[in-house]
Amino acid sequence: MAFQELKARQSVMWGNGPYERITNTIRDIHELVIERVDPKPGEKVLDAATGTGAVAILAAKRGADVVGMDLAPVLIETARERASEEGVDIRFEVGDAEAMNFDDASFDVVLSTCGVMFAPDHAAVAAELARVTRSGGRIALACWTPEGGLAQMFGMMRPFLPPPPEGAGSPFGWGSEEHVRELLGDAFELEFEEHESTLAIESGEAYWELFSTSYGPTKTAADNLEPDRRAEFRQTWIEFFEPQRVDGEVLHRREYLLTLGTRR
Repeated sequence: MAFQELKARQSVMWGNGPYERITNTIRDIHELVIERVDPKPGEKVLDAATGTGAVAILAAKRGADVVGMDLAPVLIETARERASEEGVDIRFEVGDAEAMNFDDASFDVVLSTCGVMFAPDHAAVAAELARVTRSGGRIALACWTPEGGLAQMFGMMRPFLPPPPEGAGSPFGWGSEEHVRELLGDAFELEFEEHESTLAIESGEAYWELFSTSYGPTKTAADNLEPDRRAEFRQTWIEFFEPQRVDGEVLHRREYLLTLGTRR
């Protein structure tokens, strides 16, 4: 099933805003993914849906031979700048997780942190992840859960977002162990870990400022709304997060599933 129009919009949407500000809110997930998959010097590593390259950079610092791929050209440019600043050599390229431009069994390690889950065709992504991972190679996917804090946030945003095309998979399906087993169980020996990443921020208003200026889905939606509707979106956002205040700050608890696998 092709979702070319949707993916064309996504390639622009995810680059809409200084995404590095959002990357900084999930540094703990990046570090855990690298710790668990433990890329070795010289191993060939793919960071699929790399965003601004944070996980790719961590893998490269361990001496791995890293490729970072993302659908959004703007994010790839930022990733190249970040890698240069960090003094690591990484090949970054624009690409589609549903149709990767890599040979079969190209990589020892394949990673994605809150990334490939947003591609609409889950079966196509799963097939590509299996295809490019060598036998005995390792995979690590960190994905937000269907009932967790990020899914709840998207539920709050849903009335302000354009509806997804018919047949597009929910990104949060990748945070369900059962769904991932259906997608990857034939190709990988799988293990699962449940974790939580908490974002602490001073207020619902500050959270709105961060995401309405820097997070592609939120910023794009807000930019495309009429002023009254945008004001309603902002108020809905603030009212959603202010009840999550603890000891003077908003704590957004964001549950995720970490899938670890070895290619059969």
